[in-house]
Amino acid sequence: MASETQTVAQSQAAALGEVRETGLRALIPKRAYAHVLLWLACLIIGFPLFYAILVSTQTNSNVYAYQFYPGTNFADNWAKVMIERGIWRYMVNSVFIAIAVTFGKTLLSLLAGMAFVYFRFPGKWIVFGFVLITLMMPTEILIIALFRFVNDLNWGNTYFALIVPFLASATGSFLFRQHFANIPAELSESAQLDGATPLQFLFRVLVPMSWNTIGALAVIQFVYVWNMYLWPALVIQGQDRQVVQVGLRTLIGGDASLSFGPLMLGAVAASIPPLIVFILLQKQFMSGFALSRDK
Repeated sequence: MASETQTVAQSQAAALGEVRETGLRALIPKRAYAHVLLWLACLIIGFPLFYAILVSTQTNSNVYAYQFYPGTNFADNWAKVMIERGIWRYMVNSVFIAIAVTFGKTLLSLLAGMAFVYFRFPGKWIVFGFVLITLMMPTEILIIALFRFVNDLNWGNTYFALIVPFLASATGSFLFRQHFANIPAELSESAQLDGATPLQFLFRVLVPMSWNTIGALAVIQFVYVWNMYLWPALVIQGQDRQVVQVGLRTLIGGDASLSFGPLMLGAVAASIPPLIVFILLQKQFMSGFALSRDK
């Protein structure tokens, strides 16, 4: 009898434990652990940027004291970066060059992708194969050839040297070729029956259906051109046409001691234009590389 009573008590205790565990699980969302891990990852990744923003308002003494709150030297650092060193002029140059290259690359990539899909010409697949091969060749390999090309045309220290060599894009051509290949061929046939020219078909039919791909390519190319350092440092000798990545170097040299505040402020300011472009085209960027049956 005593053993039966003990068994019943154990069963009741086990049932009560299960009820408590079930209630605890009900209080915690199913994805709470995933959200905690994501928030932790965001904090770890975002901490360097947060610390750079703090340092941009501080003096060297504040930095060496590991001060984790905003300082009072922001105005002086801003004057040194934007007025004394003229970083704003480098940023204007970079914005102009990045917009020009992004626009030119996108337009040429649209034309190349359309040619590879809707036109028939001898050796088309051989040409497309060479385009794919260039994807494996980084810009650093072509530096010497590009440098001789620019010098032969007397483009040294000009915007042409920073824009023209980067207008062709194997990545963009491949991206639009794959995108146009997924569009029903009946649209091209209908456009031909209606008497539309190839350019009318491109800008009236293909472009409105490709805004997501265009936005994705624009973000990639803008950030790529904005971060160029080696090529502008080689071909641009003066300061009037120099880009911001090379201009940031002026914040390091020229002083007896390194000032961390102006350096971090310049780095933070230089990251704002690409961030704005990404925010404006975030939806197109995410949708442009999405894989779905509709696409």
